[in-house]
Amino acid sequence: MPTRSVPRVAARSAATGTPASRFFAVALNYRPHAAEAGHVPPEIPLLFTKFPSCIVGPAAEVELPKGNVDWELEMVAVIGAPCHRVSASEGWEVVAGLTVGQDLSERVLQLTGKPPQFSLGKSYPGFGPTGPALVTPDELPDRDDIAIECLLNGESVQAARTSEMIFSVPQLVEFISAVCPLHPGDLIFTGTPAGVGNRRVPQRFLGPDDVLVSRIDGLGEMRQTFR
Repeated sequence: MPTRSVPRVAARSAATGTPASRFFAVALNYRPHAAEAGHVPPEIPLLFTKFPSCIVGPAAEVELPKGNVDWELEMVAVIGAPCHRVSASEGWEVVAGLTVGQDLSERVLQLTGKPPQFSLGKSYPGFGPTGPALVTPDELPDRDDIAIECLLNGESVQAARTSEMIFSVPQLVEFISAVCPLHPGDLIFTGTPAGVGNRRVPQRFLGPDDVLVSRIDGLGEMRQTFR
């Protein structure tokens, strides 16, 4: 079993936005979000990637590309120890800490093609804000039940608790590490709750001068502006 020491690279990746080793992201991990997207809840975690060059810090100004840029608040687990084939019962032991993340997504490119290509549409510069700090799970009253909320120009657009996730952090660690050996600094974006812009009626997307606040109890708050 890997040691529980926390390499500094993990904290740097989450708190300052320097490139992480790899970026794992989970789709449809909240039932209400799966429902608003027109899907049944998945039976196994649905994984995609964002490229590490999209990662920025918690107060970055993000340049908007052409298309429809959407928000997706997520709790992020940062791996702190090398591991492979970790059971869910030991999943928390290899997590250095938790932080706040946004899986910003340009929906036109993301949904182009059959099947669509998620990764490129989610990997523009600045599309992976993380921070403001890396909080170890033992600092939280309940690491499995944390309130999360996303506000756009002061309006609450997403609100949930991480206990509502279909697959918990330990289950995600088990599923991913069964295939990929995990390394310190790897990020797992654990999924977004309901309330994303492209599932609203009418649809709503980010524009210049918008202010996006992403907050998670005990983990802190990020603030992105757009140009």
